[in-house]
Amino acid sequence: MDMTELIPNLFRSEFSKIVSVLCASFGIRNIELAEDIASDTFLSATERWSLKGIPANPTAWLYSVAKNKARDHFKRSSIYQEKVVPVLRSEESDTDVESIDLSEKNIEDSQLTMLFAICNPSLSSEAQIALALRILCGLGIDEIASALLTSKSTINKRLQRAKASIREQKIDFQAPVGKEFEKRQENVLRIIYLLFNEGYYSSSVEKNTRKHLCLEAMALLLLYLKSVSSPDGDALMALFCFHSSRFEAREDEMGNFILYEDQDTSKWSFDLIQKGEEYLKRSARGESISKYHLEATIAFWHSRTNDIEKKWPPILQLYNQLLQIDYSPVAALNRTYALSKVKGKEIAISEALKINMDGNHLYHALLADLYQGIDKKASQKHLKRAFSLAQTQSEKALLQRKINAT
Repeated sequence: MDMTELIPNLFRSEFSKIVSVLCASFGIRNIELAEDIASDTFLSATERWSLKGIPANPTAWLYSVAKNKARDHFKRSSIYQEKVVPVLRSEESDTDVESIDLSEKNIEDSQLTMLFAICNPSLSSEAQIALALRILCGLGIDEIASALLTSKSTINKRLQRAKASIREQKIDFQAPVGKEFEKRQENVLRIIYLLFNEGYYSSSVEKNTRKHLCLEAMALLLLYLKSVSSPDGDALMALFCFHSSRFEAREDEMGNFILYEDQDTSKWSFDLIQKGEEYLKRSARGESISKYHLEATIAFWHSRTNDIEKKWPPILQLYNQLLQIDYSPVAALNRTYALSKVKGKEIAISEALKINMDGNHLYHALLADLYQGIDKKASQKHLKRAFSLAQTQSEKALLQRKINAT
């Protein structure tokens, strides 16, 4: 691998580790300084390696240089004596620059603590996701803006506000304990879930970016599960595996979306499906059923290529349970489709009309499908309405094909 490939790959994998360890040593309130040191380390690597060649152990080189840069900065800066030392004393820490621990275990511990610190409910969900992408996934501002469909200036402002909140609220770099730990666990899983959904359900982002977001969410969840026993987390990983198994079958060569029922199942990853089944079985050891258990089990049934008709009654029942514990219009819409498979289109139409989603193209696309064979004019009306509401060319192309076929 040449340097043009190596540096970006190392940045993705090592930037978050360096920042996390530095924050573990000197407090998350110095997160911007930790980022600057980590970024400067990679700048030095680019300059040095282009002249001297790539070292035998690039990762160890980065860690050594980062540690030296931290030492040099703090020793010559009044910040260390005026701001960092008092914080360390108040936290009863005996950490100093010379004792920065870059062992594998401390790196993992620091990353996990960073995950809990970032997923602080006092920060907005948008801020938590942006921080996770920047600090834990090592994405650049351009990449985050592209992934979240917004501008670089918006992302910069979002990150600046989040870091200011961390300082103002004096958020500590440590995992919560007791009941607060349980609450924070729920929020950690929620943020990882939202991060995955940003990639999986977005139709406005380039395919490789979407897939990368999903993989980053899975990597964060694996980091979490490595240290925390969590049936809910296992269920969430099962859901991710089942969804990711169909990634290559969801688009054609032109980038057009392919509906689930039209997908080429030979493009599904049955290794991921098997891994999803393993996580789903592991999740059953808990005493309660979460929304992740129900969504993962629904996704499990959708991964089945046989017994196609037999799967709809259990899917309908699962949606009934899901709506009871975590109602959402989208889940209600999905339940309506399952209902049509079990009880027929007429009953499903009456249920669909109760859902308040008139401004959503998926709602009208489903009604168009349900009215097909029952009321041609109504079906065409809803298809045209769906087309007018669709926001991407891929969605419009799919709906236009349906309109042309009616």
